[in-house]
Amino acid sequence: MAVGARLMVVDDHRLLAEALASALKLRGHRVLAAAAPAAGAAELVISRAPEVCLLGTATPAEPGIFDPVARIKRDRPQVAVLVLGPVPSPRGIAAAFAAGASGYVRHDERIEGVERAIMKARTGEAAVAPTLLQGAFAELLNPAAQPDDEGQRLLELLTPRELEVLVRVADGEDTRVIAAGMGIAPSTARTHVQRVLMKLGVGSRLEAAALAARTGLLDRAGASGG
Repeated sequence: MAVGARLMVVDDHRLLAEALASALKLRGHRVLAAAAPAAGAAELVISRAPEVCLLGTATPAEPGIFDPVARIKRDRPQVAVLVLGPVPSPRGIAAAFAAGASGYVRHDERIEGVERAIMKARTGEAAVAPTLLQGAFAELLNPAAQPDDEGQRLLELLTPRELEVLVRVADGEDTRVIAAGMGIAPSTARTHVQRVLMKLGVGSRLEAAALAARTGLLDRAGASGG
């Protein structure tokens, strides 16, 4: 950079904040390092009003983790906030930018990369490594299979008793055996089975058992039951 930027590095790990601040000072920047928990970070940045703030986080996926970014941008909209953190999920990157961050820099980025991000943020550009964006877009466009998601949705549709019926159906029990095992009348067991089939959107016991196995619903049923 031709002219050093007025920066602030805030992280709850003092050693990390001071090390990064020292490296940036050696490159001609005016840097204030501060160690503060996320709850106090916004106040520090608002009071100092740097050009660019590098705000550290260890958990970019945690709900509300970027609330300090939103607070800074609300009170000091001229401050560009760069989030420093581990490799984020697509949701983590989206949450950072939605809160008003100017960019996201990985903890393992070289100092030259951090400086490039500062330059971009300082001039109003979005600062995020292309490889990070490519990985995020790839995951968003081709999400990894998550069989538990549908299993969880189906789990929430069933009552505990219906869930027990489904497990017994998957084990191959007929209506008479289900009734005896649960201490209910065969007609009641038959009603439970029909309700399970209806809620799962299938037409037979075999289909219900296959769906439960494919979505991981049986594993979840076991976990919830014990």
